[in-house]
Amino acid sequence: SSSLSSSSSSSVVSSRRTRQPQRRQSEASREEGAMADRQYETLKVQRDGAVVHVQLHRPKAGNAMNTAFWREYRECFQALAADGECRAIVVSGAGKHFSVGLDIKDASSLTAVSGEGPNKMDAARRAWRNRETVLAFQDTFSAMERCPQPVIVAVHAATIGGAIDLMCAADIRVCAANTFFSIKEVDIGLAADVGTLQRLHHVIGNQSLARELCYTARRMDATEAKSAGFVSSIHPTQEATLAHAMDLARQIASKSPVAITGTKVNLNFSRENKVRESLEFMAAWNSAMLQTEDIPKAAMASLAQQDQPDFSKL
Repeated sequence: SSSLSSSSSSSVVSSRRTRQPQRRQSEASREEGAMADRQYETLKVQRDGAVVHVQLHRPKAGNAMNTAFWREYRECFQALAADGECRAIVVSGAGKHFSVGLDIKDASSLTAVSGEGPNKMDAARRAWRNRETVLAFQDTFSAMERCPQPVIVAVHAATIGGAIDLMCAADIRVCAANTFFSIKEVDIGLAADVGTLQRLHHVIGNQSLARELCYTARRMDATEAKSAGFVSSIHPTQEATLAHAMDLARQIASKSPVAITGTKVNLNFSRENKVRESLEFMAAWNSAMLQTEDIPKAAMASLAQQDQPDFSKL
């Protein structure tokens, strides 16, 4: 009897220990989801099942990127990266334009870029502060690129400066017929420093065109963007563009999150590395991921000619 009681007590304790990490993981996931769903000053975040729609939301300012935006966009995607309920993300812009880029009317954002301000400091310290600021701005879009979920950007009308940096860090780009693109930084005395110069030539696979666009700041229309491979499709209106992006996101969200995340991670890795190293990385990755329960689930559904099964969240 004493032995049975001891065994039962041990089982209960063990069960509680097993449940506690699961409970903590569930609570952590809910907390991350709440962070992504919080109220932002420059963004509007909405959920449609497993798809999250992040909208740039300063329509009266052409969705210009002010100091708050650079912080909030990074925080939003850091939260979404840890949100197991989210399997695909769509980014769009509210109002007349997708984004006119850096908010040149925001004194604090210009001070951050130029290093000017009321408190004078020597050149070395000012350069150090400038470097830290630029790295933080860069990480705003790198956070989106690192996100395990695919990100689809749906743009319309003016898509300028920082908006190109944002697009280059996305997985899929679609646009409305009225969209025009411009890498505008040289016209305000800057070299683009938030990702376009590092990513655009990889995206379009054309060094000559990438340099032409960066050096001249000329406009590129939707047709040329499609021809260059910068966007994968053009749609008649802003609404049709967003609808197409949401449909793509739902298709992606229906797939195994293990398969989708592995695909994104390896595509990103192969862009930065040689074929041999990328193949070795893929082998190491799948040595673990091939053990997933999602493979037999998907195989059985395919053999039975059924819809995709309900995969567990990451």
